[in-house]
Order: sequence, then C-alpha cells, then structure tokens
Amino acid sequence: MKSDEYSFASDNCAGVDLDIMRALNDVNQGYVHSYGDDVYTNKAKETIKNMFGGKASVYFVYNGTGANVTGISQLVHSYHTVFCSQVGHIHVDECGSLEHNAGCKVIALPSTDGKIFPEQIAPLLVGIGDEHRSQPGLISITQSTEYGVVYSQEEISKLAVFAHDNNMHLHMDGARISNAAAALNLPLRAFTSECGVDLLSLGATKNGLMFGEAVVFLNEALDKCYPYVRKQGMQLHSKMRFIAAQFEEMFGTDRWLNNATHANNMAQRLVRGIEKHPQITITQKVQCNAIFAILPESMIPDLQSLFHFYVWDESKGEVRLMTSFQTTQQEVDHFVDAINRLMQ
Repeated sequence: MKSDEYSFASDNCAGVDLDIMRALNDVNQGYVHSYGDDVYTNKAKETIKNMFGGKASVYFVYNGTGANVTGISQLVHSYHTVFCSQVGHIHVDECGSLEHNAGCKVIALPSTDGKIFPEQIAPLLVGIGDEHRSQPGLISITQSTEYGVVYSQEEISKLAVFAHDNNMHLHMDGARISNAAAALNLPLRAFTSECGVDLLSLGATKNGLMFGEAVVFLNEALDKCYPYVRKQGMQLHSKMRFIAAQFEEMFGTDRWLNNATHANNMAQRLVRGIEKHPQITITQKVQCNAIFAILPESMIPDLQSLFHFYVWDESKGEVRLMTSFQTTQQEVDHFVDAINRLMQ
C-alpha cells in the first residue's frame, strides 16, 4: 500500500472538486480578453464583493503566499513592523517572502493555539515616531489558525480596534476561512468586514480549487496602487478567467460552505474515534479540519506506513491530522481501526 493512498497530511493533498473542474472546462471555450478584462472575472469579483457587503475591492492572484505578500506589501513600508503569531504562515512557511519583498520587519508572538491578542502587542509599541525604530504597521492573524482554532467575532473586533487606534491595519490570512465560517456558523462578512478587518487573503485551494486565491481589500480606500504591486509581485494571471471561474463556482454557490462543513465533520468523526484511548492526548481544540494529538512514539512509524501525515513536534510525538472536502467516512474509519489494532 502506498503511504499516500490514505492521506491526512494536508487538505492541499486533496484533488480538485469535480464541479470546479467542470467550471474550468466550461470557460475553456473561444477567446476572451486577457489579464482579467473579461465577463467571467467581473462576475466573480462581484460575487466576492457581495459576500462582504458590496464595498470590497477584489483581485485574483495565483496562490496564498502571493496573496499574503502582495496584499500586505500594499499596506506597509520597509520601515514598518508586522505582528503575527509564532506559527503564522507568513513567519514560518513562506520562506521569508514578506521580508524579502516588502522589506519590513516581522515580529512573531508566542501562542499556544495560533491566536494573538492586543495585550501581547501593546508593550511592543515603543519608539513611535523615533526614526531609529521600526514603526508598527500591521497585525496579521490566521482564521482558522494553523492549529485549527478559530477567532471569535469579539476577538477579531478587539484586534481591529486596537490596530486602528494605533495607526495599523489588520490583515487576515484566510487560507482556511471557509472552515472557520462553518465552525462558527456565520457568514464570512460577520467576522471580517463587519469586525473591522482591512485586508483578507481569501483562500480556496484547500477547499477544492485547482489554483488561485483572492486579495480582498475590505477597506476600499486601501487598494489604490495594488494593481502595480500585484504585477511586480508576479501574481497577475494572463488567463484570469480560469481563476475567476473557480471562484464563481465556489462562492457563487454554497460549495465553499458544504465542502468546509464536510471536512470539519470528518475531523470530528476522526477525533471521536481516537480520543477514547487514554494513551492518546488531543492537544488542541478540534474546531475545524485539523487534529493535533500526541501518539505513542512506537506507533507513529506503523501508522505512517499506512497513512500519510506529518509529525508536528518530534520532541513530544505530536502529530497533525488534516481532513478535507475529499475525505470519506471510510478513510476515517480505516485510520481509527488501525489505531485500535495498534493499541491492542
């Protein structure tokens, strides 16, 4: 059996939603203008804008790193500091791309579940106006966090007020925002634009797209020069209709929510199956489609011979198990059965 036949490594390992594939094929007809000057892109942009109250500015890009880096680069200068969690994607998993491209300073704050709070940032706001000091520019949070935990509306609102009171912007990395919305049982706008978020990286590849993300300026006044930043950042897709068609199919229907709800439900099914063993410790709240668990060290190689998943923290045997829109009950039950056998 191949180790990747059953994968709980990442929702990135899943394929493309079949309806998304159909949407790609549907727009693969004839000729349209390039670089987003087409009816498909305009329609998809209106769909996304309406999800956030109709006042957002929407730009499609290739990928999540491109969305984060170009979007944030629009809002900060090289003398600014960006605050994020110590497990924030812009700090850990983007190869220093933000610092390289924006030239800014990134300060990663300690966090047990991926969340950060105003009281952590407040003591660091020193030297304001001092030309010898990097100046605070932006707070970046991830929803859901890299640990699969969700921010509440209240927590996001407090961060937005704090950011704006201190002349900063609030960015949300929404790589798994659909999973967060499903967990919160809220529309996307309820914990973004309505809470004061300025900039959103709207992700969907983890939820069934082939490629493409969206940079959404929820404060329209902030996007003035972004088209140039996107082009310089190598994120302007020439055949834009193929990104737009995917977003229209995903967010113009309930597919984004249905897929995310399924992934979350599969995580709940999986955690119910394994948490009954006292030798297994669940280390984070299971709110979305991620499970973090400490397994007996001797068990991990045997499991990895059957299933693809990552060891998150080797020092304590903590693993990460991810479900996706593609995960089936049979796959979950197969994993649970394997755990049960190894526990005997």
